[in-house]
Amino acid sequence: MASISNLGSLDLGSLLWVPVLATAFLIWRIIFNIYLHPLSRYPGPKLAVISDLAQSYWTFTGVLHSKLKDLHEQYGDVVRIGPNMLVYRNAQAWKDIFGHRKSGDGSFLKDQNFYPPTPSGPMLLAADDANHSRQRRLLAHAFSDRALREQEPILLSYVDLLIQQLNNSVSSKETVDMTKWFNYITFDIIGDLAFGEPFGCLKNKGYHSWVTSVFQNVKGGTLVRPFWTMLPSSLLSILIPAKLLKMRQKHHHLSREKVQERLSRQTTRPDFWTYVLRHNDEKGMTVKEMEANADLLIIAGSETTASLLSGCVYYLLKNPAVYQKLLDEVRGAFEKDEDINLIAIGKLSYIHAVLEESLRMYPPVPAILPRRVPAGGALINGEFVPEQTSVSIAWYSSLRASTNFAEPESFLPERWLPDNKDPRFASDKKEAHQPFSYGPRNCLGRLAYAEMRLIAVKLLWNFDLAFEEECEGWDNQKSYNIWEKDPLKVKLTPVHR
Repeated sequence: MASISNLGSLDLGSLLWVPVLATAFLIWRIIFNIYLHPLSRYPGPKLAVISDLAQSYWTFTGVLHSKLKDLHEQYGDVVRIGPNMLVYRNAQAWKDIFGHRKSGDGSFLKDQNFYPPTPSGPMLLAADDANHSRQRRLLAHAFSDRALREQEPILLSYVDLLIQQLNNSVSSKETVDMTKWFNYITFDIIGDLAFGEPFGCLKNKGYHSWVTSVFQNVKGGTLVRPFWTMLPSSLLSILIPAKLLKMRQKHHHLSREKVQERLSRQTTRPDFWTYVLRHNDEKGMTVKEMEANADLLIIAGSETTASLLSGCVYYLLKNPAVYQKLLDEVRGAFEKDEDINLIAIGKLSYIHAVLEESLRMYPPVPAILPRRVPAGGALINGEFVPEQTSVSIAWYSSLRASTNFAEPESFLPERWLPDNKDPRFASDKKEAHQPFSYGPRNCLGRLAYAEMRLIAVKLLWNFDLAFEEECEGWDNQKSYNIWEKDPLKVKLTPVHR
């Protein structure tokens, strides 16, 4: 009781020291972060250097990708965008951060402030080295060349359904929003391969409720992420809207349900889990890991592919000469629709170049995917970076940099042709283009490339495409880890042979 009574005897002068000390500490932190911090030699805007609030604001407002591009134009290949964070745009940084490390050197692990834990445990995206290698080994069987050959009939069945539904829409004189249709088909394909059944998006011409929750979950998680490192969990649970928490819980619950339903069915149909279970030995994948990875597979296998296809159509129609050249290649290569398959498409060089240039101009993940510098620090671009520094490539900035690509704001597929001898592209740094990441943690992109090629070629074989004026500037979008895409209105005219 004496201590309590003593508190009451504190004079006003003593209490005034509290804000004074707090202000002094704040000023010290600002001075330290700007002038004394181990990263103080790296350039960056002062507001970003002294606090994570600037980066949080750019993330929250969906402009992080474009802001990083502006900052790299101002400061160069490396920019400090937080007290403890550096972002790069050059090719060497790809190798240093994401590449294979020498034996005994620590790996650049995923920055756990950016990748929150899922209710089901560590998924492939955020797992440590040992768990990542084990999970990737198992999933690699599902994305192998053999698996792709066995999955091709499934892919073709959905592409043909897409063409059928687009024909029906054209006959009813509807204006076609290709953004939605690309999402419909990629979600149906990944639903079939991940859960053994489609979401019915193509058939019903609309999103399944679970698919809608995927979009909401990605954006909601991105909006909340800036507060994870700044606020204690007890306060977060109060400040995060209950609707968002409930939505995330519902999303993960549906993922678990769908995985459980698939595992309860005995089938040899070539979906992802058929290959995983076939090799699920003592170092196999647990059911909880399957549940956690189901979320990742849905996003990585659908939204990224749909975004690329939307961007591809937009840039094709913005560049009539490129569009015509691709039409000539596609329509000159096949006599009938049934001749179109993965082997035949693999022989076409210009469609590959168009897709690569689309990935460069409109990368499905436009901003950052940070890693942590390992214990003891590491060299990036030949400069020592202290351990535990958060580092990343800025995708959009890197791919739109004149230091990496000639005429970076122009859509020029010719730069990717194997026999290209155009001197404009002689200095292009192709190694800065890593659409499915780089090194031991790169994405398993075979399925994505197969989907892109089949859908694009079948679409161009069956339809003439024309722009709607309202789509001008369509690529000026916000991003929340993935693009927040606007409708892409395209006029389709069936080709009669």
